[in-house]
Amino acid sequence: MTKREDELGRSMRWKRAAAVMLAVGMVTISATGCGKGGDIGTKVVLTTGFDKDEIFRIETSSCTLPELMVYLTTIQNRYESVYGREIWETNADGVTLEENVKNIALAQIAQIKTMNLMAEKYEVDLDDEEKAKAENAAQAYYESLNEQEIELMGVNEKTIRSLYTGLARAEKMYQYTIKDINPEISDDEARTITVQHILIKTYALDGTGKKIEYTEEAKKEAYERALEAHALAVEGEDFDALIRRYSEDDKATYSFGKGEMEEAFETAAFNLGTGEISDIVETEFGYHIIKCINTFDREETDANKIKIVEQRREEAFGQEYDAYVETLTRNLNEELWDTVNFIHDENVTTQNFFEVYAGYFGN
Repeated sequence: MTKREDELGRSMRWKRAAAVMLAVGMVTISATGCGKGGDIGTKVVLTTGFDKDEIFRIETSSCTLPELMVYLTTIQNRYESVYGREIWETNADGVTLEENVKNIALAQIAQIKTMNLMAEKYEVDLDDEEKAKAENAAQAYYESLNEQEIELMGVNEKTIRSLYTGLARAEKMYQYTIKDINPEISDDEARTITVQHILIKTYALDGTGKKIEYTEEAKKEAYERALEAHALAVEGEDFDALIRRYSEDDKATYSFGKGEMEEAFETAAFNLGTGEISDIVETEFGYHIIKCINTFDREETDANKIKIVEQRREEAFGQEYDAYVETLTRNLNEELWDTVNFIHDENVTTQNFFEVYAGYFGN
């Protein structure tokens, strides 16, 4: 199965919300570890003596409540714009989605603060042009806020400017770290194929989007339907017509490289010649009949080379970042953290914090 967020199940990994998030693509400072029982590797010290509104301190770097609220409110409103406010009623293993999103926001901003400490260590700083971009972006975002948003998040333009400066410096630190990493990727390693498939599902979704596996009887019926579709396919019936008739996936065609799909699906697909049809392949999503359209897609393979290079760069940065994190001491204001909640106000709808940043920094 694919690692994309589609019916074939792109596996979800946290990526940085702005360009620097997208470049690194990991949470190595786990918010759940901040006094909540997680295993984070770094030394965590819960202390008193915090300044007012100070959520955490990593060495000499501090995060204030207004800074955190910008991240948290942005993520909250993005969720609500897609799924509606009822999404917060869901939970997993007794942990609410709201608590998970709080942890994501804390982890994101903690990573940016840490990358800025790295930048100090390596003497990586913004030039005058970059500082001006951060200042202009801050002004633009701040002016987009209404009075209610400013009051309830507790922000001023200086707060936003500090956040954008931190994002830009973190991104520059990432680029500094990976500047000499340019691996040669062969066609074979990056080979991308294109297939069509018919999916007969073996699960359903409840009202909250939770996956519910079919009963054995329903699964048997699904398999019989797959057998019927497969028989028609190998007899030469038009595959596009069969997709329209049988498939329960919104997408019919996939182009992918090695390591991007669920193993059973990928193995079957890469063993097909152009025009060949697979046996019935079972994955966690159901039963598939796969038809190979192209065993080598030049354009997609070249694009995949770029993606693999980025993955190698992420891995290299991750190794250096993880080693650096191990040296740090963190202090969480647990008392204040426990009081942090979403802002539930119909006038607080801001969600373009990262888009404004990207608009000024060209990402």
